[in-house]
Amino acid sequence: MASSDLPESDTDGVALASHDSKGASLVSVVIPCYNEEDVLEELYQRLSEAATGWQETLEVVLVDDGSTDATWDKMEEIHRRDERWRIVRFSRNFGHQTAVSAGLQYATGDAVVVMDADLQDPPEELYRFIAKWREGYEVVYAIRKQRKESIFKRAAYKGFYRLLSSLSRHDIPLDSGDFCLMDRTVVDLINQMPEKNRFVRGLRAWAGFRQTGVEYERRERAEGEPKYTFGKLMKLAIDGIFSFSTAPLRLATFLGLLVSVVAFLGIGFTVAQRLFSDWFARFGLAPVPGYATIVISVLFIGGVQLVCIGLVGEYVGRIYDETKRRPGWIVQEEKGWEESPVDASPSHRLSGYVPEEKPR
Repeated sequence: MASSDLPESDTDGVALASHDSKGASLVSVVIPCYNEEDVLEELYQRLSEAATGWQETLEVVLVDDGSTDATWDKMEEIHRRDERWRIVRFSRNFGHQTAVSAGLQYATGDAVVVMDADLQDPPEELYRFIAKWREGYEVVYAIRKQRKESIFKRAAYKGFYRLLSSLSRHDIPLDSGDFCLMDRTVVDLINQMPEKNRFVRGLRAWAGFRQTGVEYERRERAEGEPKYTFGKLMKLAIDGIFSFSTAPLRLATFLGLLVSVVAFLGIGFTVAQRLFSDWFARFGLAPVPGYATIVISVLFIGGVQLVCIGLVGEYVGRIYDETKRRPGWIVQEEKGWEESPVDASPSHRLSGYVPEEKPR
């Protein structure tokens, strides 16, 4: 499955093939894995059992995101047992969103599901996604009506989604994560996007098409510890905001104007102190030499300038990452395909890199 390049001009569009037929369909399930050896067997059993009730054929793409435990060994064991389960191994840890993006490149289904390996996203709910897809929706995303997580984490997620929704120019559904089903048309479109700082749920919303949500209860992890640490969650939040909003730059402009107004008020107050020093002295507001200059110049102008420089620097850094044109990920090994579905041409390597197989 080759992916074509995006047009050079922002004003150009992307023509996509139509996938209206939903007869004998293949549903791919993309699952990024990082140190998930303890949960993979249960994942295999539950997803395989859930798929027995589908009309569609199942394909599973497991992406090992540089695990340091026996995750890859377990993935190989499952692949030998069931060839529907195909496996990809990164050369190192590239991150959850990158692993999802790579899985989308490898998936060959008429519809593609994205879910986590920890079983917080229950496979038993997928039949509802497929039913909505058969009704004609190109995107079916899960809405977390309840999360069995800490109060702090629930509050952080809730605040982030509402902040992102208010800042973004696109309608990103509240309380929806990566757990979703996308039609092949949408997957093909996302696969053509070469950016490195991926925020898949944002790209999914940006793509448009007919979308609907399905409510579900997000459960606790089946085994092990959460892989999304506070630092990783913060990075995901920053990627989401800076990838889909220029509001921080507008905020910098607003702060600059605000500081200018405060500075002019400060200057006016200082001049008034000089002209009416006796009157101000009655209220203990006698002018202090140097005080006004330090407060106005350092605290206001200096502080806001640093904030603005930081905001601009975040965008410049992202531009720098894109212009380096390094591949978003490197595949060390893949099993389950006679021929890799990922195009290894130089243009495709804007997204990922798959080395040519050497004879052994």
